[in-house]
Amino acid sequence: MSAAATTKETLGFQAEVKQLLQLMIHSLYSNKEIFLRELISNASDAADKLRFEALSDASVYGTDAEFRIRVSFDQAARTLTVSDNGVGMSRDEVIANIGTIAKSGTREFFQALTGDQAKDAHLIGQFGVGFYSSFIVADRVTLVTRRAGLAASDAVRWESDGGGDYSIEAVEKEDRGTEVTLHLREGEDELLDDFRLRTLIRKYSDHIAIPIRMQKRVWDEEKKEYKLTGEDETVNQANALWARPKSEISDEQYQEFYKHVAHDFETPLAWTHNKVEGRHEYTQLLYLPAHAPFDLWDRTHRHGIKLYVRRVFIMDDAEQLLPAYLRFVRGVVDSSDLPLNVSREILQQSKDIEAIRSGCTKRILALLEDLAQKQAEQYSTLWKEFGPVLKEGVGEDHANKEKIAGLLRFSSTHTDSEEQGVSFADYLARMKPGQEKIYYVTADSFLAARNSPHLEVFRKKGIEVLLLAERVDEWLVSNLAEFEGKPLASVARGDLDLGTLGNEEEKKEQEKQAGEYKDLTDKIKGALGEQVKEVRVTLRLTASPACLVSDQYDMGGNLARILKAAGQKVPASKPIMEINPGHPLVQRLKYEETHFADWSQVLFDQALLAEGGQLEDPAGFVKRLNQLLLALAGGGAKIWTPGS
Repeated sequence: MSAAATTKETLGFQAEVKQLLQLMIHSLYSNKEIFLRELISNASDAADKLRFEALSDASVYGTDAEFRIRVSFDQAARTLTVSDNGVGMSRDEVIANIGTIAKSGTREFFQALTGDQAKDAHLIGQFGVGFYSSFIVADRVTLVTRRAGLAASDAVRWESDGGGDYSIEAVEKEDRGTEVTLHLREGEDELLDDFRLRTLIRKYSDHIAIPIRMQKRVWDEEKKEYKLTGEDETVNQANALWARPKSEISDEQYQEFYKHVAHDFETPLAWTHNKVEGRHEYTQLLYLPAHAPFDLWDRTHRHGIKLYVRRVFIMDDAEQLLPAYLRFVRGVVDSSDLPLNVSREILQQSKDIEAIRSGCTKRILALLEDLAQKQAEQYSTLWKEFGPVLKEGVGEDHANKEKIAGLLRFSSTHTDSEEQGVSFADYLARMKPGQEKIYYVTADSFLAARNSPHLEVFRKKGIEVLLLAERVDEWLVSNLAEFEGKPLASVARGDLDLGTLGNEEEKKEQEKQAGEYKDLTDKIKGALGEQVKEVRVTLRLTASPACLVSDQYDMGGNLARILKAAGQKVPASKPIMEINPGHPLVQRLKYEETHFADWSQVLFDQALLAEGGQLEDPAGFVKRLNQLLLALAGGGAKIWTPGS
């Protein structure tokens, strides 16, 4: 053995790893047996990765091309070992994969922790536990690994007690792969029982397509106990679960396979399993998770489902198999048509992949429709987690736009609740006789939408309005002009046109008031100058003195603010200011002379604030308002201060 092989180095864990290890021990102890599922899943992934590497270089197999996972225990030493002959790891890979968490969403995960063990266990499940779950049952973990293709002397031994650091050193290892040895904590003796380990393997890992082996045991009639023979036997079924007939797979097996393929702690909401035959042949097993992963909004991170070709693993994040708005879906697709040496570049250009993508998309949308119609509570759970992502689909998937639109849920003035439970179908069923449009308002928060002055006449007439308060909603309405023949109309854009819901008397009254107040609107326009395109009288308002609306073909104020916040250029446009002639402030303004410009500016600023806008000169607004209040109180410009 070389001198380098005897050198041991002690390194510190990344701060996030330390925190996660403590959470493992204290929050997941009630479900401690999942550690074995996680270690076996890692071993299975290691075999898949080596199988994929061998497609371009078969020499990585050496003389050992049969994959296996082995579980063994030593009662005297109180150790449990899980070993595999997969791809293994180099020294750098050990440090990168175990010493740090190179995972998007890490900061958000730790910020979300509450200190409540039950809630934190749930969050840990969403984040993924993996190798670190070993420390739930072990007070020391030893890992020995050798990367496929490296020399025996390049193997690595890693060890830690789950504290602040770990040791790493070079060792000799005859064969490739990884061996994880758990030095069990006091009180974990049940994990040194052959029957108990077999039960756990069959419960959590029966679906693993690689043989999981343990020492064979036989019944000793004389001693009335089982004894080990020294030979190994396969404990699991060791075939691809998705390749088995649906009638042979229980719900529990489907759920455990999901936890393996998605590395999720929770059971899925629903799944679909189908074999497609004909021009294109493939099998799909796709799941809808119950909770969003922490990297859902990281569009640079690859999301996808595992791709297999004739049972051979190809990649675990084949994002080409589903559109981006379905990136939360997990599962596997096994194709009979693709070549084994398929690359990401080939996937982007393959007609077979286009057909698979189309088939998977339609299957998931059908599953979502079925869930929405038959299990409304389950669908509500899914919508809370993935609703904003599904909304992206309206602009991204024109072929399925109508189907996606039917799946959308919103808040509305029907309930005034922030919970998004109103579908377009619900809205249409409640439309007033003669109503021709689906009305909506957009804002940067639910409260801003619910309290928008633009809703006043709609509330007065009992016309329902959808309350859209998510950033993606602006993208949604710009890509969805109508639903089932009914156009979508913003209540804050263009002239107020209620169609047959309007009242001829009201229209005549508005025309009359427009004439009576023309001098006032012109005077306000003169005072505000280039801040507004026009000032006009409206019947849109019943309680507010003024509001701002966009011209029919101009960009709305909310969308303009979103684009500016994102650093994008926004086309120059001015709002239209509408005034309520019945409001006392407007009536007073008609006869104001001294402070007319100040009152006009205050009305404009208030209208801007009411729609969620930001003032360019907040200090100027405050000063102006204070001066007007003093003038109304008869104090002129004098400001009283204590002691004066």
